[in-house]
Amino acid sequence: MMAELEAAGTEQNRRIYARHGVTTPMFGVSYAVLRKLQKQIRTDHELALALWGTGNHDARVLACECVDRGRISARLADRWVRDADCYVIAGAIAGAVAASPVARSRSDAWRDRRGEWVASAGWGIVAGTAEDPDVWSVDELRDLLRQIEAEIDERPHRVRHEMNGALINIALRDGNLRRQAVATAKRIWPLEVDHGETGCKTPEPVGYIERTLAHRARRAG
Repeated sequence: MMAELEAAGTEQNRRIYARHGVTTPMFGVSYAVLRKLQKQIRTDHELALALWGTGNHDARVLACECVDRGRISARLADRWVRDADCYVIAGAIAGAVAASPVARSRSDAWRDRRGEWVASAGWGIVAGTAEDPDVWSVDELRDLLRQIEAEIDERPHRVRHEMNGALINIALRDGNLRRQAVATAKRIWPLEVDHGETGCKTPEPVGYIERTLAHRARRAG
């Protein structure tokens, strides 16, 4: 698998990923290729562990995609997030853990950490699970909205981005939360988030919420 990843890497992708903060060894494999490989592999927990152990960025992204989410333990999640050295891998970890049995416990453990990548992964889990009533009660999400409003300007830039994403997905849970989230968004915006030498942007939440709801309505109709 490592030989296949190496053969798929390109210098152009390595330059792009470096601008996004990737510093670990990497081949520069496109996400299209990684998605194709994941479809071929499906779920392979032992392979995911081996891929992660290589320390290679592309291998670790693929590991997050093919890991057995049902077998992600708090210990494994904590070990992986300690290795996170950029927002890209922190986001990949958050996506995997959000679908695991330890989603809530790891979000609670990580959100208030001082490290930018760990905290951003914690808030990324909120974004990935906010609409799941088995993970969060409405009152708990209201508390998170209050925390976002109180703290977002003081947190590191990538944590701000993920908190903004959490706010958006909390708003999609139900109408009552939506009203509170929209009111919160209007008070915290404009929000300054430095994305470095990339074209990435943090979405303005009110418009994003409206567009998402419209899209869902079209699909349902």
